[in-house]
Amino acid sequence: MTIDISRFIEILKQEVAAYQVPVVDLVAAQTRSPFKILVATILSARTKDEVTAEASRRLFKTAPDAQSLETLSKEQIQDLIFPVGFYKSKAGYLTNLPKALESFSGNVPDRIEDLVTLPGVGRKTANLVRAVAFNKDAICVDTHVHRIMNIWGYVKTKTPLETEQHLRKKLPKRHWKEINGILVAFGQGTCRPVSPICYRCPIEAECPRIGITPRKRS
Repeated sequence: MTIDISRFIEILKQEVAAYQVPVVDLVAAQTRSPFKILVATILSARTKDEVTAEASRRLFKTAPDAQSLETLSKEQIQDLIFPVGFYKSKAGYLTNLPKALESFSGNVPDRIEDLVTLPGVGRKTANLVRAVAFNKDAICVDTHVHRIMNIWGYVKTKTPLETEQHLRKKLPKRHWKEINGILVAFGQGTCRPVSPICYRCPIEAECPRIGITPRKRS
């Protein structure tokens, strides 16, 4: 089965409009600060959105920029961001972030190859920051994007990095920046990793549903 990827994306864009907005998009809606978007993205890894949102709020109240963040000790940062996942490691990343940004005149860079040199920043985070903070073309592939693209059979890949590489060649560029926000919301709300709720999915009739076991109606 060959899917119409643009049609799927447009349908799901309307579907998730009423869903909870992913936390990084929420932060971006409140501020255009690349620094805050970068920090929120680092905090969000393996952490529920509501926990990330509260931790970001507490941290930004004390340290809204790199200069103020540099005045905090690792222990102070830990206290502010707890209970995000791996909060001790993330506090270490944030402690070292201001120094790392000095290589870019104190600013958050917008190139992937520069972003991935920052502490706590991998390709997923770098792509998300480039797309959300700078509105530049980037494909952020997290577990939801990787998983759903394989469920649709649009890619046949083993890792998020492999999925990103395939999507860069295949996905129309107009969808690059938006695909993460749409599929993260959809993956959290309907197309869940365990027992996806297929019966309430607007593309159920057309979805190849590769490798999944849908949840039964109760």
